[in-house]
Parts: sequence; C-alpha cells; structure tokens
Amino acid sequence: MIKRYSTEDMTRIWSDQNKFNTWKIVELAVVEVMAEKNIIPKEASRVIHEKADFDVNRVLEIEKTTRHDVIAFLTNMAEYIGPDSRFVHMGMTSSDLLDTSLALQCKEAGEVILKKLNQFKDILKGNALKYKDTFQIGRSHGIHAEPITFGLKNALWYEEIKRNIERWERSLEMISVGQISGAVGTYQHIDPEIEILVCEKLGLEAETVSNQVIQRDRHADYLLNLSLIGATIEKISIEIRHLQRTEVLEVEEDFLKGQKGSSAMPHKRNPIVTERMTGFARLLRSNALASLENVALWHERDISHSSVERIILPDSTTLMDYMLNKMCFLMENLYVYPDNMMKNINLTGGLIFSQEVLLALVKSGITREDAYEIVQKNAMQVWKEKKDFKELLKQDNIITNKLSNDEIDELFDLEKILININKIYKRIGIIK
Repeated sequence: MIKRYSTEDMTRIWSDQNKFNTWKIVELAVVEVMAEKNIIPKEASRVIHEKADFDVNRVLEIEKTTRHDVIAFLTNMAEYIGPDSRFVHMGMTSSDLLDTSLALQCKEAGEVILKKLNQFKDILKGNALKYKDTFQIGRSHGIHAEPITFGLKNALWYEEIKRNIERWERSLEMISVGQISGAVGTYQHIDPEIEILVCEKLGLEAETVSNQVIQRDRHADYLLNLSLIGATIEKISIEIRHLQRTEVLEVEEDFLKGQKGSSAMPHKRNPIVTERMTGFARLLRSNALASLENVALWHERDISHSSVERIILPDSTTLMDYMLNKMCFLMENLYVYPDNMMKNINLTGGLIFSQEVLLALVKSGITREDAYEIVQKNAMQVWKEKKDFKELLKQDNIITNKLSNDEIDELFDLEKILININKIYKRIGIIK
C-alpha cells in the first residue's frame, strides 16, 4: 500500500483563522496572569475568557478602516466581550502580541517539520540497510573512481539528515521565545514577571532583552536552517537525477500508472520530483537571505521585516513540509537497479581497481612513482583499446615478476570493500 503524506497541518497553522486564534490565546494568557496578580479584576478575567471571540471576515473588514491589523482584531474582540474588553492588551504593544504569537506558530510549524525529518531519516536508514551490500561504482568529477555500495550512499544521507535534525531542534528552541515588554521593551506599563508567567503558560521562554520586537537573528537562524535542510534534499535529489540518466539508469523515480513524462515523447520517464526539489531549495535559500536582511531594523523597531515575514515564514515552512512529504514518498518507492549498477562497475574493464594494483606493487618493493607509471601505462591502454585491465596486467612482465596471477585476481575482489563499510555502519549505529 502506498503511504501518502499530508500538508494539512501546515495549511491550518498559517491560516488567518489560526493566526487570530493564536492572538486570542496570547491575549487571554496575559489577562489570566494579570488577574492572578490582582492587576485586573478576576471577574473581568472570567467574563473575557467566557466571551472572547472573533470573526475573520469582520477583522478584515475593520482593518480596511483602521489599516492596523492588531487594532482591528482587538476591536472585533471587544464587540464580543463588552465593557470588560478594556482590560485586554493592557500595557502591551502590538509587537508583544504579534511576535509572541508568531513564535507559537513557528514552533508548531517547526514541530511538524521535525516529525517529518525523523520519518525521512528512518527511511534513509532502512535503505542503507537494504542496500548495504548492493555494489555501485563511486564517482569523482563524474568519472568512475572505486566501488562503493548504494547502501553507503544512503548512510551518508542518513547522517546528514541527523545533523539537520540536531540543528533544527536548536532552531526550535531559538524561535520559541515570547515577549510582553511594552513599547520599546522597557516594561514601563507592565511588570517583567508578567512576561515570564505568560510565556510559561504558552510553553515559551521569555526573551532576555528586547526593544519593541523579538530580535530577528532568531528568525534568521530558523530560516537559515530550513535552507540547510533544503540543501541536503537538493544534494540527494541531484544524485538521483544523475543516476536516473538513460546511460546510467542505476535508480529511477517511481512512475505511477497513468503518469506521463512528456507531451511530445511518450517514452519519457523524467526525474520530475527531484528536479522540483532543486528549484524549491533555491527558494528556501532566497527566503533565508531575506531573513538576514530583516535583522537590522531602525532604532527600537520598524516594520520593514513584517511584510517580508508574512511571506517567507509561511512559504518556507509550507514548502519544507511539502518537500519532506515528496522525499519520504520518493525514497520509499525508489526504483533501484542492481544489475545496471554492476554493469556500470564493469564498464571500464576493471580500471576501477587501479589503486589496488598500485598499492600491491608498492608493497612488493617498487617505488610509488615507478608503480604509478606501470599501472597508468596499462590503464591508458585499456582506455584507448577497450581491453581488459586484469588481463593486461597478467601480460606485463614487470607486474608478474612481483605479483602472481592469484594475487592479481584477489585485487579485483569486490567483496573486500564490505569489511570497512560494515565498520562505518557500526560507527554510525546502523548495525551493531
């Protein structure tokens, strides 16, 4: 059964309905703490909690006149609450509400992403185990180098996603900060203890020092780490795109019944998901750059960051959610072709074992420089004349004076590479 991944949570988090509901949660938390501290009447707090509500369309309608979203929201709340609404937003500035609410949304969105990062990590781990012994040619500069396994490639991706998870967990801590400090952050009309108690109720840390806004290095950290996750996804995607090329065809994206690859060429099966990931990674990086521009604001605050964040935070988190959905599905359903991998390993007639031969000759007593020249001479003959490397070596008197045919055969044994690959797997905890 094909597993599907949903983006519904992220859509809800960034909806107007949830945004205003989060605003209400913050305002009610402040009212509750102020009532507990006898700053406002407890009866007023009870009435506010009982009657507080809003209507998205009404808020947007009021905003057309006020041209101020927070005032529009508070005006609509007052329509539901009545006279006791005078105790709502006491001593607060708009950014206290906006930034604390934004922290709650970023935290919730980040937790959705964290869950899917862990799912993706587990899928890569499963593939690393499944293909641990599936031989594949390693490539450097796009040219055949020495053999690896496809499992090792997945293990490398698994470790990188683990690092992304560690960074992301730190970013969630960094972003989960609220402030209730009033205009320019001096607590002139509200006690700092209120801020601490409100943030505790909301599951946030209180900002240590703010001016009129929570400082935007926190949000830049959040978006930079999203772009790093995107870079890893792009890295994996580019590898799959290369391996899917017709002349390589070692892996391939799943191709579902009824799917079409080209409007003109019915035979096409294109790497559309991984190409899409490359494009989206570019968007994440550009959004991260915009978040860096938001760090430097005028004096105690301006709102140049606000318009930008209304786009880059919902877009980047929603985009990452989508990307992880697609990558989880892709890697669970990836077509892997071990026969083609072995065909490509044999494509160069054994040249990929040239270092094995070089080191064996060095161990036999030949200088490295001479050994390199001997091996390279035979290798160039293979390139030019398409001959078998091992057979050429067995015809070279200099080599056969140092190595027996059985010793030469042993140098071309693929299984040897599994010994240290198993050690790598143990080191990263995939196997015991």
